[in-house]
Amino acid sequence: MLMGMLLAGGVELMVDGVRTADEDNPKGYHELAEVKAIDKPGDKAWLGAGRGKALKIISFLLQHLPDTYDYKIIFMRRNLPEVLASQQKMLERRGEGSGDVSDVEMARMFTAHLTKIESVLTNRENCDVLYVEHRDTVDNPSAVAVAINDFLGGYLDTRAMTAVVDPQLYRNRV
Repeated sequence: MLMGMLLAGGVELMVDGVRTADEDNPKGYHELAEVKAIDKPGDKAWLGAGRGKALKIISFLLQHLPDTYDYKIIFMRRNLPEVLASQQKMLERRGEGSGDVSDVEMARMFTAHLTKIESVLTNRENCDVLYVEHRDTVDNPSAVAVAINDFLGGYLDTRAMTAVVDPQLYRNRV
């Protein structure tokens, strides 16, 4: 949803189109495969081509962004039980098991992870972060679009960003 909002607002995305839209995400994933290896040794010069563009990175990998660049990070927060429900449904559709970790243990681990990542981002001088709530984005997309526009410098089409948000896709509410 957030990547779609950015695209509609006028931000170019760094994507490869490898992972296409499906039942779990009918508007697409907007991902770039190179991101998955950002925590591994190797050349990360491809990040330089992303200046002024949006790149989707899962929270775990944010700590591995090289110090070489400055980042404006829009961090989407979501109610943890909703995240777990969404992941469970996706795994079921794929015919995959959820493993041996209970939802309670997964919630504990993910909460600890988020606390760590937020601390890392707070302490990095090259990371400017705007936190947005998933629920707020669905319930009041125009306010979130305005906040994102202000954060990114005021050049985005906030009406187009707002129009992207589809409350019908908010299926795992808690």
